[in-house]
Amino acid sequence: MARQRSFDRNQALESAVQEFWRHGYEATSVASLTQAMGIRPPSLYAAFGDKRALFQEAVLRYRETHGAFSTRALAEETTGREAIRRLLMETAAEYTDPAHPPGCLIISGAVNCGPESAEVQEWLRGFREAAKAALEARIDGPDAPALATFYASVIQGMSTQARDGATREELERVAELAMLAYPASER
Repeated sequence: MARQRSFDRNQALESAVQEFWRHGYEATSVASLTQAMGIRPPSLYAAFGDKRALFQEAVLRYRETHGAFSTRALAEETTGREAIRRLLMETAAEYTDPAHPPGCLIISGAVNCGPESAEVQEWLRGFREAAKAALEARIDGPDAPALATFYASVIQGMSTQARDGATREELERVAELAMLAYPASER
């Protein structure tokens, strides 16, 4: 008869999200994961597979929880301008929220990786490219591709600034300045 798990899988997964978010994919060891998750290595492998599979599941959970604000902001506002402004302001709040690590797991999770983690980097790049496409879909006008790249760059920079200690107020000011780039004709 198979043994039942003696831990809460969702709670352990959230602990893995936090650990990967704090340290990134490559710098997070199985030892630090099992310590943060409160489980032993055999339990990690039985429940989640290997480190890469756990990372992928953690990123998907991040997108559904901590990162879901971005999808809501773009979907719920009536104009492109309102959607971009809300996204930037919520980015400032979320990336500096003291309840979790600063910045964005999808942006910073695989920044400094070696060639053996190229697939992880490419996988995360796919999410960032999809986010940029979602921005472009909400921006009206002929400059939509360039503006989407600009706002994606601002958001990525806000993540780095938050990891470097920027405050919510500082990032909100960045958001306000970034909105000056939104064309007057599209307001």
